[in-house]
Amino acid sequence: MAVKRVQADIDVVTAAKKRIKNVFSNGLTVYMSFSGGKDSLCLAQLVLSMIGSGEISAKQLIVIFIDEEAIFPCIEDTVKTWRKKFLMAGAQFRWYCLEVRHFSCFNQLTADESFICWDSTKQNVWVRQPPPWAIRSSSLLRPREDNYQAFLPRVTKDGIMLTGVRASESVQRLQYMAALSMGGKGITGNRMIYPIYDWKTSDVWLFLKEQHVDIPSIYLYMWQAGISKGQLRVSQFFSSDTASCLVKMNEYYPDLMDRVIRREPNAYLAALYWDSEMFGRSTRTRKTLEKKDNIDYKAALWNMLVKEPGKYFHTDHQLHVAAQYRKMMIKVDNLARPRDYRKMYEALQAGDPKLRTLRAIYQDVFCAYADHCKKSRNKGGDSNG
Repeated sequence: MAVKRVQADIDVVTAAKKRIKNVFSNGLTVYMSFSGGKDSLCLAQLVLSMIGSGEISAKQLIVIFIDEEAIFPCIEDTVKTWRKKFLMAGAQFRWYCLEVRHFSCFNQLTADESFICWDSTKQNVWVRQPPPWAIRSSSLLRPREDNYQAFLPRVTKDGIMLTGVRASESVQRLQYMAALSMGGKGITGNRMIYPIYDWKTSDVWLFLKEQHVDIPSIYLYMWQAGISKGQLRVSQFFSSDTASCLVKMNEYYPDLMDRVIRREPNAYLAALYWDSEMFGRSTRTRKTLEKKDNIDYKAALWNMLVKEPGKYFHTDHQLHVAAQYRKMMIKVDNLARPRDYRKMYEALQAGDPKLRTLRAIYQDVFCAYADHCKKSRNKGGDSNG
């Protein structure tokens, strides 16, 4: 899908404040998702400053934090600090510690690839203990079945929700936001508003610097460990975004891996294979060495997806992901380049539970094809002229 970009005549901070003010002007309850990460800190700072200046009312605001149990200590400390700030400003702050279901990239070899946050059957090995003020149950949740994406819309159905999602984080988010159906006054169909959707990563870091917002130390540790700016993402330990950097972070949190492995025994895989296909590789040396392999990725994919899928995919979810890749392979058969087949192969090796990589490959293939057609048409026009 083509995405049209339009240049605005105001800066991104001013635009974000206007969006936030418009949301509060509806008079409805305003929910704000908060995670303690860099994007959510920008949104929190904007909202808190506007409360302080009297532009919006704290009485309308309910801040929601979904505690995923397996989080870095500095993230927990950051959320505690901002909880105090919002409570002192007169807003509500709901800290949920619920049995929600997450995908665990460490459990790809087992029948169940999920991780249950705050699993009541594993209290003795929890990564950390919930704070005393945490909300531990909800009638709106189906424990151990729902993920938080299913739970949050039920909690916020009587109002409007603000979230710090940005389009530049990924191709998938850009496409999703471009395709959102808009209703009256520009509100999305799911009653969610993205005030900083058009911020670039540089806008985020600049805003935090200029506003003197303390950032969680994990970002500094990840940067010191050689993780690129584009990969400075913080989530629960067992997601594919964070799992590969766990070993590097053990230097800064000496007992980290011990606690993680106690909670998820398969996490030892991160220590063994952090620089492999399983976690998308991390070092340039590894990538260079593996590129020298004379692998026919198209043939390898055909073997995995058509000839012997049962040999490579064992769980229902893995088989579902493989089916989607099989459809894509057939659909792009005459358009894909060798590099596209390699990406498909590596994504299946590493796991693509949310099909993010699949959507990115689709985008890359069809954009490249459109660009090729455009260049061919232009060359033809020049020769005829």
